[in-house]
Amino acid sequence: MKTCLECNEKIIGREDKKFCSDGCRNAYNNKINKDSTNFMRNVNNKLRKNYRILCELNAEGKTKTTKTKLASKGFDFEFFTNILHTKTGNTYYFVYDQGYMALESDYYILVKKEI
Repeated sequence: MKTCLECNEKIIGREDKKFCSDGCRNAYNNKINKDSTNFMRNVNNKLRKNYRILCELNAEGKTKTTKTKLASKGFDFEFFTNILHTKTGNTYYFVYDQGYMALESDYYILVKKEI
C-alpha cells in the first residue's frame, strides 16, 4: 500500500498516485519550489519590481525615459538578468525581455526583446 508523500496517509485510487489529495500535492510542491533563502527571495522581488517598472514605462516596445523617472519608481540598476553587447559597441541591460541602455545626459532608451 502506498502512502502520500506529504502527509503519509494511505492512498486510495490509481496505482501511480503519489498524493492523497490536491491539497497535499500543492503543499508538497510549494515546499519544494519555494525560494530557499531570504537572499534569493529578495533578489527575485527586486527583479520582479524592475520588470514591472520597465513594462509600465515601455508599453509600446521602445521608448525613452530618464534615470530620475526610473529611480523615482524604485528601479534598482544593480539587478538585471543579462547583458547584450551589440556589434556597434552599445550595451543593453535586460530584465528578462525588457531592456534598457544609458544614453546622453540623464536619458535611457527602453526596448523589448522579441522572443
